[in-house]
Amino acid sequence: MRSQPRGGKRHVLRWVAVAAVVIVAAGTLTAYLKYRAVYDSITRVTVPSTALGHRPPVYSTNSLNILVYGTDSRAGLTPHQQYILRTGHDQGNNTDTIMLVHISPGRHGITVMSIPRDTMVPVYQCDSGPGYTGQQANPAGAVQINALLQIGGPTCLWKTVEQVTGIRIDHFIGIGMLGFVKVVDDLGGVNVCVPFNVNDPVSGLNLNSGEHHINGIQALAFWRTREDIGNGSDLERIQRDQFMSAQVVKGVLHSGLLSSPIRLLNVVTDAAASMTTDAGMTVSDLLQIGESFRNLSGKNVQFVTAPNQPWTPNPNRVQFLQPQASQVFAAIARDRTVPKVSTTPAPSSSGGAQVLTTSPANVKVEVLNGSGVAHLASEAAAGLTSRGFDVTGTGDAPNFAYTNSVIEYSSAADMAAVNTLKKELTNVTSLQVASLTPGTVALILGSDFTSLVPATPVTPQASAIPTVQASQAAAAASPSASASSSGVASLAQSNGGITAAAACTSDGSAFAGPLSPLLMGPRSPGS
Repeated sequence: MRSQPRGGKRHVLRWVAVAAVVIVAAGTLTAYLKYRAVYDSITRVTVPSTALGHRPPVYSTNSLNILVYGTDSRAGLTPHQQYILRTGHDQGNNTDTIMLVHISPGRHGITVMSIPRDTMVPVYQCDSGPGYTGQQANPAGAVQINALLQIGGPTCLWKTVEQVTGIRIDHFIGIGMLGFVKVVDDLGGVNVCVPFNVNDPVSGLNLNSGEHHINGIQALAFWRTREDIGNGSDLERIQRDQFMSAQVVKGVLHSGLLSSPIRLLNVVTDAAASMTTDAGMTVSDLLQIGESFRNLSGKNVQFVTAPNQPWTPNPNRVQFLQPQASQVFAAIARDRTVPKVSTTPAPSSSGGAQVLTTSPANVKVEVLNGSGVAHLASEAAAGLTSRGFDVTGTGDAPNFAYTNSVIEYSSAADMAAVNTLKKELTNVTSLQVASLTPGTVALILGSDFTSLVPATPVTPQASAIPTVQASQAAAAASPSASASSSGVASLAQSNGGITAAAACTSDGSAFAGPLSPLLMGPRSPGS
């Protein structure tokens, strides 16, 4: 009689075991179906290695390089979504945002390099395909990089970026406007700062001055805003977007998202329907990329723009500035440091980012009187000359009505000179003007200028700068050189970039220009 209860107990245990198997199986099946649904919703493009031509070598085997682009295609958006997102009708399939994301070995650092959409690049052979006309190689020709997606699809963009940078790309991710909006919303929004009221009818951005926490639709408008702000250039738009990206990274790192695979999968799920990747990238790859940020701090994530200058035939377009661009590309390809102009970066108010400076002797500056200012240019020029600056001339600035003093420069390559000059003045703002001669900056004195700041003694380290430059340049150029212990960690320092530790309120220069009210005073007659 005693054996019956034991038999009943075994019977119950068998049913518990069966139920457990069913629950686990159901959970596994649910997880698989979820994974499968995400996988199937992503547009996948096969990229044959033969279509990429003669590819760059792999210098850093444990790095990961991902080409990321945002497309302005309205395909798949309903008329209501086009209205809500303020996108208008379909205007092709151009890439307004192109970035190369470099994840260092051991996932100890991430570098995001922006490539301006207006960059002119050589015409490489690209195959035709569904919806793509392709293009024949033309060594003497040039094409705007943001047109390549429409010409030859993602493969053409991938091939061109590899060829012009020498950086071996592992995967690509393309995301549409709706996917961008959903991801920002999934992340809980993002903080942005504007130094004045912005009401842009083109993008739909409407914000009062100050700091704001905005949702996905507003973030898309912020990302797209270019006209009627600053100097209206794509280069300044990139600066503003990098500051917003820094705030996104900062929010993600503090949200716990990266420690929750389920939440991370939900983000990928919402992005997937608007996402295009190469066929070799899996959902697991996407999750692993996201998890690469888990143990990072903001200072380990940096944003830079490929060094550029106005394109000779058309100053409204840009071309890579050499040799600076090649040095940056080599640093990313090899995961090494890039040559610095200075071994003693000045402190910055950008929340952790550091500012690059150079010797005053390397700064070619023209000093000009602004509107309503007289005789100050010669006085300031004499003071700068006595401090070692290379003053190229003085005079009056035609048709400028800045109320504060402004340093105008051509491209990011001149930022070291700009920052060195800034140390000699108070209440001065920098402004990028692509039409200026590269290598020379212009100081336009406003009515607020009284004198240069008191001179400070030159540090003994300045004499060591040429040696440091030479040795780092050799290391970046040589494939056989040993890897730097800091990898590309100083790239933002040496190229006027920022880290994700940058404060939201430190992006004033990204809004500076004649189209912004912050720096504009009354216009002189006829200007």
